[in-house]
Parts: sequence; structure tokens; C-alpha cells
Amino acid sequence: MRLPRFPRVIGFDDGPFPRRAGVSVPLAGVVCAGTRFEGLVWGRVRRDGWNGTHEVCRLLEGGKFLPQVHLVLLDGIAFGGFNVVDLPALAARLGKPCVAVMRRPPDLDAVERALRRLPRADERWATLRRAGPIHQLAGFTFQVQGAGPDDVAEALRRVTDRGHVPEALRLAHLIGSAVVTGESSQRA
Repeated sequence: MRLPRFPRVIGFDDGPFPRRAGVSVPLAGVVCAGTRFEGLVWGRVRRDGWNGTHEVCRLLEGGKFLPQVHLVLLDGIAFGGFNVVDLPALAARLGKPCVAVMRRPPDLDAVERALRRLPRADERWATLRRAGPIHQLAGFTFQVQGAGPDDVAEALRRVTDRGHVPEALRLAHLIGSAVVTGESSQRA
């Protein structure tokens, strides 16, 4: 994967949402060139639903941003609780490397136990596992489809201002929180 000096990425994160089943959850997608904000898309997914992959595609396909971006970043592998994104399907459909970035390695046993409380638990677990191995490189924890982990680690480094959260994901989190609650949250 050859990247320009300032790779253009889009980072998706969900906003705060009520803990009721099936509620609509806001989804912010922020485009950055390097760490500079360049654009925004806005959508919705269902809490613990099945439309996360489709919604990311809907927000990008046919729009001006998809041809411009080098990587699609997700804040974790699921939105709105356990609306698990099918990372290989997303990468194939968009024709772009797709990366689920995590703040820390997940406790997969705890994740599986939580999934077992939801309908179609086996499908959710299989979708999560299809995302591939969890890599820990250059201070980042992520799963990737469509590119090599070493290239992705370098790209993540280039699009991160400080810490271990790419700027597009940090901004998506702040914007999603502000739109829903009236102010951005402290953790981003």
C-alpha cells in the first residue's frame, strides 16, 4: 500500500445512545487528510442491529469522499452495542482497506458472553471472527482487511496527532457526542 505524505482517511464512531433495544444510534464519519479535518458524513444504525456494514457503505458509495480516501477506520468492530461490521465484506465492497481500531486488546471471552445474550449470537460471533487477527503494532491495536498490518500501523501513525487514537476517530467521537448531548465528551 503506497500512501502519500498525508493519507486521507475516514473514521466512523457512534454517538451516545439509550440502552433500549433497537433504538436508532447516530454514526459520524469524519474525513481527515493526515490530521486535518476535511469533511463529515452522518448516518444511523440500530442498537444491536445488523445494518452497520450497509450504513457505512451507504454513506460512502456514490459520494465524493470514497474516491479520495486511502483507509476506512472504525472505532472498534461494532457500533451501537453489538451491530457488528463485516470487515472483509466492507473492504471488498468499498475497494479500500478497512481497519477496526481499538484502544486496548478486547477480552474476547467477555465479548462472546455478552453476544450470547443477543439473538443470532453465532452469526454475530462469526462476523466478529471474520475480521481477522488482532494486531498490536506501533502502539495501535487493530484488525484489518485489505492491507498488511505493517502498512496500516504506519498509516495510523501518520494520521494520529497524539496518543493512539487516529484524529478522524477522535473527531468522530467528539462530534457524535456533541450532536447528541449538546457538548463533546471528555473521552475521545
